[in-house]
Amino acid sequence: QVQLVESGGGLVQAGGSLTLSCAASGRTFTSDYAMTWFRQASGKERGFVAASWSDGSTYYADSVKGRFSISRDNARNTVTLQMNSLKPEDTALYVCAASNKRVGTRPSDYDYWGQGTQVTVSS
Repeated sequence: QVQLVESGGGLVQAGGSLTLSCAASGRTFTSDYAMTWFRQASGKERGFVAASWSDGSTYYADSVKGRFSISRDNARNTVTLQMNSLKPEDTALYVCAASNKRVGTRPSDYDYWGQGTQVTVSS
């Protein structure tokens, strides 16, 4: 099994920044895993935010392009989401997911999930 632990959430004013981290552990975890951020706002379905694919490439949801940046430190089994120019609509529980299989942007693609870290953006 793979364990994922998120950190870095908090309360921030609109236009501000936050950095989220997801630390992966477990004997089976390797750099071949895709690591992806999703978010779920109250009353809404979980949606894709950003992905760090195992080949080193990245992919972003249109809603966060130009504002969020995902990066990966394979030596530390950690993925970071740098969030800038935050908007109230970014308020959500941000969760980290991982998989060593062919995956995309659907939550159902992923085998392993963290418990999430709350991001709240005030107006």
